[in-house]
Amino acid sequence: MKLDELRPTFDAQGPFATVYLESRSPSADAGQQLRLRWEELRDDLKEQGAEDDLLSAIDGVLLDDDTRTEAHTDGRIIVANASGVLLDEHWDAALGTGDSAHHSEVPELGTYLREKNRLVDVVLVVADQTGAVIRELTIGEEHVTSQSAETQISGDEDESIHKPRGQALSHNQIRRRADEIIKDNARDVADFVDDLVTRRSPDAVVIAGEVQGRTAVKAEFSARVNEIVHEVTEGGIVDEAAEEALEVALRSLASDLSRDRMKEAEESLSQGLAHALAVEGRTEVAKAVERGAVDTLLLNRDTVAADEGRLIADAVRSSAELRLVDADISDGVAATLRFDASAALAD
Repeated sequence: MKLDELRPTFDAQGPFATVYLESRSPSADAGQQLRLRWEELRDDLKEQGAEDDLLSAIDGVLLDDDTRTEAHTDGRIIVANASGVLLDEHWDAALGTGDSAHHSEVPELGTYLREKNRLVDVVLVVADQTGAVIRELTIGEEHVTSQSAETQISGDEDESIHKPRGQALSHNQIRRRADEIIKDNARDVADFVDDLVTRRSPDAVVIAGEVQGRTAVKAEFSARVNEIVHEVTEGGIVDEAAEEALEVALRSLASDLSRDRMKEAEESLSQGLAHALAVEGRTEVAKAVERGAVDTLLLNRDTVAADEGRLIADAVRSSAELRLVDADISDGVAATLRFDASAALAD
């Protein structure tokens, strides 16, 4: 996971307030409940030493009367300093995670980055013989967290892809023309997906829908798309039951891809340790990241490392990446390096 988009937040002047608001079930008094929750967190931040100008910056985004009702119930993460709000994003932690607030010299984004690292960006292609519905999704293990776009690509509806009755054309001519129409439609879909993959670099392309449609589209995919394509036979988009079945299949795939990602990171760490190109443990990682030697910061998916916020801040400023591992690592943190560990840790 690249962290470049967070660089402006970490480059800002501290101290910072980092606020996590869990998702809540929609209710008629959601706005009032949000105010009460923020008042409690606000008091906590003040006890931690937060100044009024920093707190007022968060007041401005949480207590805005024009805020939509759904924003009162969606989870949210906010990072602010005295100059204003630096980060305000949807926070998709599961119900029951709880609200929290931190006042510190660096943003405390470990929890947010763990959750984000588990998500999978997917281009979903639900195909039939006339075209496809294409959705750009972000998927977690528990549910589809967001849909950024939906595009429908349809072929020429004036031409039938089925064998017409009572026509003078031979069966073979009709079949050839039908095959041409299906192939043209599939090529249009594949070209659109290829362009989308080039622009968005998703983690996976998932193709679903009727057998003939997805078979035709798969045959037109480029080599680049075929490297990340996964086929789903369950569900579809024709009704609510089909949508639910498709979502279950997508969540299962996201879970598998997330585990594969962690396994790959663990293998990279193991190889790095064997060749003095990785370190583990709080002290060694801190030294390496301060020297700009860290290529990828590795966090245990469940264990919070001591002074983790500082480690992440230094990693962001040195253009390192971040990944999760499920294996036991010393102090819950490790790193693969850009150069030999002896040089990275030298006094």
